[in-house]
Amino acid sequence: MASTGMPRDAAVTMSLTLEGILYGFSILMFLGTICAMTYNRRIQDINRPSLIVAVLLLILSTAHIVVNIIRIEDGLVKYRDTFLGGPVAFFEDVSQTTYLIKNALYVAQTLLADGVMIYRCHVVWQSTWVIILPCMLWCSVAATGVYAVYSCSHASSSIFAAKLAQWVEAFLVLTIATNLLSSGLLAYRIWMIERSVSTVRATKSTLMPILRVLVDSAVLYSAVLFPALICFMYSNTGEVVVVDMAMPIMSIAFYMVLIRIAINRHHRFSTIPRRTTSESEQGNSRQYPMNPLRFHVSQFTHSDGTSVYGTGTKDRSSIYIADSE
Repeated sequence: MASTGMPRDAAVTMSLTLEGILYGFSILMFLGTICAMTYNRRIQDINRPSLIVAVLLLILSTAHIVVNIIRIEDGLVKYRDTFLGGPVAFFEDVSQTTYLIKNALYVAQTLLADGVMIYRCHVVWQSTWVIILPCMLWCSVAATGVYAVYSCSHASSSIFAAKLAQWVEAFLVLTIATNLLSSGLLAYRIWMIERSVSTVRATKSTLMPILRVLVDSAVLYSAVLFPALICFMYSNTGEVVVVDMAMPIMSIAFYMVLIRIAINRHHRFSTIPRRTTSESEQGNSRQYPMNPLRFHVSQFTHSDGTSVYGTGTKDRSSIYIADSE
């Protein structure tokens, strides 16, 4: 099927420009994530799985933009006068090695981001049954993505060829479904927990900011996938621009959540006093002896960079011991 929209060489040039801008912003977000996760934290207290995922996302995004630069240099400079049909034909050739590598990186980053979202659902819900459908969708995303890349390696026509395009469209639809379902389950669980503890909590909510960031990140990611799907359905070359932009946007969406959780944790710990009495109160206690008081506070725990919340009561002294450990 013939493509519509801007020429392919112009589309890939625009895609690299926009991807570079977003990649630079994702670098800043990555640095902010590292600072937020390590600020005033001992090495053994750092959430290593989340840190590893953040680094992997950076590596995949970096590799993708490097391959994209090499691809554009090959099409516009190296093979400009030797490739039959010129740069436009070069960029239309989906069997090019650089094209296969950059799409394989995109599939890998999609699987990583969706897998982390599903794992968060499992941690928050503490139930395997809840993630059965998201896991099935994730496996479908993996199957369609791998087969789409494999089909490109054996294709001799455009990405919009009927047999090839249907696999790409299936991949995008399943990715959107996985993202929306996992984000919805996660947001609903956090909202239910916030609703259950709001009646007994005397302090400001610490869960709603996380909920808002989760929703924002899901909307941001979906806002890129939907245009990509529409471009594929109408054989528009704008899909090149949108798909390449999705790489750094996936990283940005993930970093948004990690930074919000880290800030929320620091704020929560800073509101817990470290001393039970002041010097003046100790002086007054010598003159007016009183019976020991026991205080109960709501306790929230976080696990794996995601919010795993439980409510309970503990003596203040026991909480101080737990903090010191």
